[in-house]
Amino acid sequence: MPLMIKPDFKGGLLPVIVQDVKTREVLMFAYMNEEAFRLTMETGLAHYYSRSRQKLWKKGEESGHVQHVKEARIDCDEDCLLLLVEQDTAACHTGYVSCFYRDVDGRIVGKKVFEPGDVYHEGTHKT
Repeated sequence: MPLMIKPDFKGGLLPVIVQDVKTREVLMFAYMNEEAFRLTMETGLAHYYSRSRQKLWKKGEESGHVQHVKEARIDCDEDCLLLLVEQDTAACHTGYVSCFYRDVDGRIVGKKVFEPGDVYHEGTHKT
């Protein structure tokens, strides 16, 4: 079934806010291009576009910490997406549940649930 609303990919990218479907904790912020959006909608697994690596990536492709999309919402201007997900293990490559694990003074306020060295190959991580 075709989507009723087509997001506005300004400059080719769509900002995406990701929240845990149960707790509503903000897990991360990322971007999607049209292919990432299509794959996310088709598979139910979150896909993003990395601006730094200039490539498409599936969340959890290396760590196994995938995001199962339960709901996708679009803002009033149709240029920002909100994903409500079930997150496997953690969203942040640093080992924290959320990428927003520090306050602006640098204090750790989030929960660390894995050690990156146990999951990622040396020098790599997915953002």
